[in-house]
Amino acid sequence: MNQLDTEVFLWLNALHNNTFDPIMAWISGRNSWIPLYLAIIGLIILRYKKQSLPILLTVIVSVALADQICSSFFKPLVERLRPCHEPAIQHIVHVVGNCGGQFGFCSSHAANSFTLAMSLLLLVGKEYTWVKYLFVWAIIVSYSRIYVGVHYPLDVLAGAGVGVLSAFISFKIYQFYLSKNVHEVS
Repeated sequence: MNQLDTEVFLWLNALHNNTFDPIMAWISGRNSWIPLYLAIIGLIILRYKKQSLPILLTVIVSVALADQICSSFFKPLVERLRPCHEPAIQHIVHVVGNCGGQFGFCSSHAANSFTLAMSLLLLVGKEYTWVKYLFVWAIIVSYSRIYVGVHYPLDVLAGAGVGVLSAFISFKIYQFYLSKNVHEVS
């Protein structure tokens, strides 16, 4: 499995060129998406008014949960070197920018972007059907991590899974909170 993951990584990472390097570095950047996040927050506040606080807290908890599961649990537990730190292949890995921390399993970028997409789909997706397209964004952000040489495909897939699961858990807590408040008001 590890050998196949490495081979797929090397193939995907080799699909690079000078034109896409700065684009993928930007896509992969932590601060690149702040305007998107602010727009989503503004839209939720404008549309949901007082109900926006539980929605936004659910999203924040979901993203924090996914990020911590990846960064504080899996990375130190699994201790899988990032491809750009792996001595056997680091000389052929195309790295764009900084290699990052030593360990890469699982991808926090993938987890966080998939958490945001899934959380918004569950919370406001019935009203805003366009949020389903955030999964395309999440896939692109996740692929950028392979492109810039810092994650294997399984790192990204595991991160996406953690993200989706974190969104579901947070959404279930949100639903419980709503049902409890409805019963207390009755």
